[in-house]
Amino acid sequence: MAPPVPIGPFKLVTVNTAPDRAKRLIGRVVEDVKDKYTIIHAANAAAIEDVKATVEAHQPDVLFTASMWTPEEAERIISIAKEVIPTLKTFSLPKGLQVERGPDAVVEYIEEHLPGLLD
Repeated sequence: MAPPVPIGPFKLVTVNTAPDRAKRLIGRVVEDVKDKYTIIHAANAAAIEDVKATVEAHQPDVLFTASMWTPEEAERIISIAKEVIPTLKTFSLPKGLQVERGPDAVVEYIEEHLPGLLD
């Protein structure tokens, strides 16, 4: 029997003021879930002002907001992104997760919630 084929590819844009950290953490997630999903980290917007142009340029399927954003900022980011792509799947990390619990908790949280977002 052939192994199951991963679902995707899903093009992902992150919104994170620390682009290198975003790339590293998403890289870990992509590696961990590659049997189930094909995720391509297309770009990162480092500021709310960059979201519209980044989403227009990369046309992602999914957008993640990082844990440095307040719920209000995350909501603003998502509404800007959805103006460009109304069907965009979005996911916001809880404020403070990275600071309080570290990168492993972030990776774990994303992986826990991916099936609900992508399946």
